[in-house]
This record gives sequence, structure tokens and C-alpha cells, in this order.
Amino acid sequence: MSAHDPREQFIHLVRLGLDLRGLGVRTSLAVPAGGRPVLEIMSAGETRTRITVIRRACGWAFTWRPWWARLWRPGQWIWAEADNAADVIVSAVIA
Repeated sequence: MSAHDPREQFIHLVRLGLDLRGLGVRTSLAVPAGGRPVLEIMSAGETRTRITVIRRACGWAFTWRPWWARLWRPGQWIWAEADNAADVIVSAVIA
């Protein structure tokens, strides 16, 4: 498995999208032919936030900040395997 395995990224993003749907959040999954899959969240104000999943040494992580602002600070990322990932993302992005 490589750091940019699109199948693994797709699986994590689909799972997250279903979890967010269960919370009543509108999402859209984009799977470009030459790039990484991205999950977009639409908030009530029609603001779109892009969620990506990246591979780190300890596992996969969701991040919702632009690539140039991806600092490992609380509130900007969560492990993809976390049971409460959808809840954390909703509270950080939509609230």
C-alpha cells in the first residue's frame, strides 16, 4: 500500500460520507481521473469544505484544511479510523 493509494483513500472517504449523511450533512465525492479523491461538505451557508485523506506513519488521517495549511494541530485533522471522525468534522467545519 502506497502513501497515495487511491483505493484506500476512496474507501475512507466513502465511509466518512456515509457517516456524515447519517448526521444530515450534504456531501459530494469527487474522484478525478488524475488526482486524489476528495469529499466535499456543504454547510447551511452553501460553503464548501474539502476533506482529503492522507497516509501518515501511524495510519490514515482526514484533513480539512488547504494543503498549505496542513499543520498537525488539533481541529484540523483526525485519524480516519476514529469512531467519532464524522462528529469531530461536523463540529469543526460546520459549527
